[in-house]
Amino acid sequence: MTTEIIFETHSWSEDNEHGAASGWHDSPLSARGQTAAQTLGARRRADGLRAVFTSDLSRAIETARIAFAGSTVPLFYDWRLRECDYGEWNGLPAARVHGDRARYLDQPYPGGESWRQAVGRVGYFLGDLHLRWQDTRVLVIGHIATRWAFEYFLNGVPLEELVDADFSWQEGWEYRLT
Repeated sequence: MTTEIIFETHSWSEDNEHGAASGWHDSPLSARGQTAAQTLGARRRADGLRAVFTSDLSRAIETARIAFAGSTVPLFYDWRLRECDYGEWNGLPAARVHGDRARYLDQPYPGGESWRQAVGRVGYFLGDLHLRWQDTRVLVIGHIATRWAFEYFLNGVPLEELVDADFSWQEGWEYRLT
């Protein structure tokens, strides 16, 4: 039995516009992000989705609410889909937070968590997904840590590769959970 997972990143936030790495800091969508969320909805509404799961951070929730406004597809919010917790560094400039990302692969950010801990947290979500959503197609709206977890658990990509790779946005990634 298989669950098809479509992953999309949350839309552009105000923190993104200011060059900040939000982490667990809540940042609303910018006007650009609201438009992108509408585009995501146009792209995914007729995609055979049975459910949409999002991080419980406002930028992911807002993306889903705009994209699926008026839709009958249910939205579920799950804290396990959150971005890595940068702790005391939540909301600091992205260049500082991500400049030496490999250092925080196993060592937690000050007062936060490591990338490996964040990916492990998302892994628990994947472990529960098949309980209700097998043989369906679902959408997950999340963050870098969410995508890394999918790459790690579903495609076998080592975290050591992911932590050094540049992020390249695209119109969704597709995964199969068996």
